[in-house]
Amino acid sequence: MIIDLSLSLGEETPTYPGDPEISIRLWAIMDRDGYYMNVLKLGEHSGTHVDAPAHFLPGGKTVDEMPLESFMGPGILVDLRGGEGEVMLEELPEAGFGGRVALLLTGGRLISPEVAQFLVDEGVRAVGTDGASIGDEIVHRIFLGGEIPVFENLVNLGLLLGRDFTFIGFPLRIEGGSGSPVRAVAVIHEEG
Repeated sequence: MIIDLSLSLGEETPTYPGDPEISIRLWAIMDRDGYYMNVLKLGEHSGTHVDAPAHFLPGGKTVDEMPLESFMGPGILVDLRGGEGEVMLEELPEAGFGGRVALLLTGGRLISPEVAQFLVDEGVRAVGTDGASIGDEIVHRIFLGGEIPVFENLVNLGLLLGRDFTFIGFPLRIEGGSGSPVRAVAVIHEEG
């Protein structure tokens, strides 16, 4: 089974304050042109997206320079919706993150720099959240400084509770891109 973790991209899709709005305009129609096509205008960080190191680090790798293995792997979901304020270190399990994509179901809470550093030290492959942002600039710099991609605006994470899954969130190969919209999915490993 595959669970879609991505927002639909449309003109009503919320964007981060100050980011470009999404525009989808009709370019060609069947009756007139013999084919159908739209023109898209959007920021690299629209909808469900991934941040590359270049987003916050001068000289950091761009999305097209990152190895594809960075954007997929065995996943672990941590439900952090019960707390208030920044997600703190004591809310995380003590182990189980190494080599995995850590998905954080936060209910929109931001994570603390201590949590970011812990996850980097544990060797996560990537990290993702249901929030529009995973944390402040310091949190981003911690992850991206470790060349750990940051996925934001993930949906349907609650469907992964108690499941064994592989996360996949490949970006567009944008030359010099600081990030990219993604079609993020979880491939559920069924028992039996």
